[in-house]
Formats: sequence, structure tokens, C-alpha cells
Amino acid sequence: MARDGAVYACQSCGAVQTKWSGQCSACQSWNTLVEEVSAKPPGALSATKATRVRGLQFTGLESETAPPPRILTGVDEFDRVCGGGVVPGSALLIGGDPGVGKSTLLLQVCASAAARGVSCAYISGEEAVEQIRGRADRMGLAKANVSLAAETALRDILDGLKRDNFDLVVIDSIQTMWSDAHEAGPGTVTQVRACATELVRLAKKKGVAILLVGHVTKDGQIAGPRVVEHLVDAVLSFEGERGYPFRILRGAKNRFGATDEIGVFEMGDVGLREVKNPSALFLNEGGERAAGAAVFAGIEGSRPVLVEFQALVAPSAYGTPRRAVVGWDSGRLAMVLAVLEARCGLGFGDKDVYLNVAGGLRITEPAADLAAAAALASSALDVALPQDCVVFGELSLSGEVRPVSRMETRLKEAAKLGFGRALGPLAGLPEGGGALPVAGVARLTDAVRRIGDEIWTSLT
Repeated sequence: MARDGAVYACQSCGAVQTKWSGQCSACQSWNTLVEEVSAKPPGALSATKATRVRGLQFTGLESETAPPPRILTGVDEFDRVCGGGVVPGSALLIGGDPGVGKSTLLLQVCASAAARGVSCAYISGEEAVEQIRGRADRMGLAKANVSLAAETALRDILDGLKRDNFDLVVIDSIQTMWSDAHEAGPGTVTQVRACATELVRLAKKKGVAILLVGHVTKDGQIAGPRVVEHLVDAVLSFEGERGYPFRILRGAKNRFGATDEIGVFEMGDVGLREVKNPSALFLNEGGERAAGAAVFAGIEGSRPVLVEFQALVAPSAYGTPRRAVVGWDSGRLAMVLAVLEARCGLGFGDKDVYLNVAGGLRITEPAADLAAAAALASSALDVALPQDCVVFGELSLSGEVRPVSRMETRLKEAAKLGFGRALGPLAGLPEGGGALPVAGVARLTDAVRRIGDEIWTSLT
């Protein structure tokens, strides 16, 4: 029988039930309900009984107090994703796969910020102090003025942070923290929620910026209840494909900046190296461009990024053709294939189709539709696009090529990297021609006809 006051919390979504069952009724996950004893509500460590009831005081929107300056860590890619630096008194949640380099990144952030006079603390619940020192020594950061601690007890951590004044604190990780106000074990929904609540409250009260490291599930989502993501001011995702040295820091939520910014790093022997020009990193500079390859001029946040789409269309050896895509949405690929078949007469029903975004980058913006279609048509027709051509544009189901935002920025980035022409939407072209000559197309059939007939001489 369940103990008095016991509830069953889902370790996947955080839903609470009064009886155990094999499947969570909220998220439909199996075998995720764990018995927990309901004790004090989150925030019980610092809550005090009010001696009297005070009325709620309202104020206006205007403020005479200037906002505090952001903390510039010196890691420009990290500061870019944070919106121009870390805001004092904010809480950030950084998630990523095991081994992707979260601890390495945050140790470099602390060391770089300490070199700029920022008071930093690194608290680890997963590693001993000597392990952190060993990593810092390998990375050449042993002399950085960073305060280290290895602790999992939340009460001791809060006492230490209240006693010493720090500007920037790293908690690695929130799943290892444990509060004695609750009987649940570390990593459970109750503990994660309670510890995150206390740390966020401390950040707001003391004006210290707290960076929380979060584990991820097998689906790539940050583990624990979603309420933690609502509590913090920013949620950053540190991504990286196995076999590639590149790491992408992407903002999923940011109350103090844009949510579509990315920071690009390259993992090396001595830690992470910032990549100032990601376009040169994701492009193949050697030799002529093969059939099935198209360079897409995209925008990630405020930064233009050029990346290569690679497509392969081959006869199917089995009854059911295969569709495989890496770095792009599979649903978007199905739509582009349908438009190519219905509007351009290219048949893919008896062929295997493979599409890959080179370098391990994941593209989400609709402006990549025309680049993917051009790569697929190039492979199907066995005709290579020119080496110095970039492609961008959004497709509609009618086969129309729609204009995209910031076309001039895309063209300037392509010209800077040595490209000499572009294939894009006819509508919305920059006045005066832009940085590159653009072959404007109104419909996808026009773009496929240009690829098939190799009519590019007028642009050279």
C-alpha cells in the first residue's frame, strides 16, 4: 500500500497522480510513474511565515532605475546567443547530449569571464574538484581565478552563495542537486523542480547570474518537468553530431534576446574554439561541384550562413522507395518531392531519395526549399550546378517561388565568400541588383529548366 501523503509523479512530464499505473495519463509514457511523498511545497527552504497580511502594492511601467550592464564573458559566440551577454540576476538552462561538451563550454566561459574581472563559481555535482582541475589544466585554464566546489546538497550550496558574493555561478548539473525538504531522490521531478525554484529565487534576490546544466532525454529534450524551462530566463541547447567536431549553441528561449541565434564552436584537443565564419566551415572548397549539390544561403538569427545541400536520387532496389534525410525536416522533404513531381514532371515514385545537410548543421527555415529542390533536380537530371552559385527561396504547393527575408544580407555573405551568381525568387529582389547577379525565377519549373538546360552564361 502507498504511504500516507504519497503521490506518483511522472519522471517524463511531471504530472502527478494519486494512484500508480503503468502509463502516464498526461504524456502517455510507460513505466515513468515513481512514488514520491508530498512534503513542503517548492520554496520551503527560504519561506518564512508572514506575521501579518499586507495588501498587494502596484507600480507603473516607468522606471527611473537603469538596468545593470550585461556580463560579457569574453566568449563571443556564447554572448551572442545570450543576447549580448549574460544579464545579472538571470537564470539560464543549458542542455545537451552526454559528452557533447557542456561542462567544457561552461568552464571556458567561467575562465574567460574571470579574466575580465567577473567573480565566478563553478559547482559540480557530478565530478570531484580534482577532475575539474585536471580538465582546466589540459585546456590551459589552470591559472583562471574561478572558485570550485563539489556539492549536491542544496542547503549547503545556498548558504555558500549567500555568504560569498559571486557574479556568475555554474551548477553542473541540476539533476544531481538534492533538497532535504523533500524525501524524493536526486533527479526526480520533485527534487529538480524544488532545487530549480530555490536557485532561481536566489538569482533574482542576490542579482547573481546562474547557469544550470540540464540532462537530456533520448529524444533530445531537456529531462525533468517542463516547469523548469518556464522558471528560467533562457534555455540554450548545445548540439553536436557524432563524428563531427562542430558544436552548435542554439537559443530555444530567451527573455533578454532573440531565440533564433546560434553560436558555432569546434571541439579540439584543448577545448572548444570559436568559429567566427561558419559559412567557410560548412562548405566544401575542393574541386568542382558534383551533381546533386546546391549551396544554400541561409540566415541563423542575425548571422548569414552558407551550407551545402547534398542529394542523391537512385533507382530503388526494393518495392518501397526509401526516403532518408539528415539535417532537414522529413515532412518538408516529402512536400518538395510532391511539388517536383506534380509541377515539374520529375518522377521519384520508383527511386530512393537521400538528402543531407553537410557539416552536421540542422536547417529549419523555409527559405531552404528551393535549395533542396535544386539539389534533388540536379541529381535526378545528373547536371551539376555552377561552382559559384548559391540558391535560396521558399516554395508553395502550387510551385511558386516565394520571396524570403533579408535577401541582400544573404547575397553579401555569398559575395564575400567568392560566389558570383545566385538563383532565387523573382519577387523581392534588392533594388539595384544587389551584391550578386540573381537569376530570378517565379516558379519552380523555371528553376528546373535552368538547371536542365544549363542556361547560366548570361550571369557570368
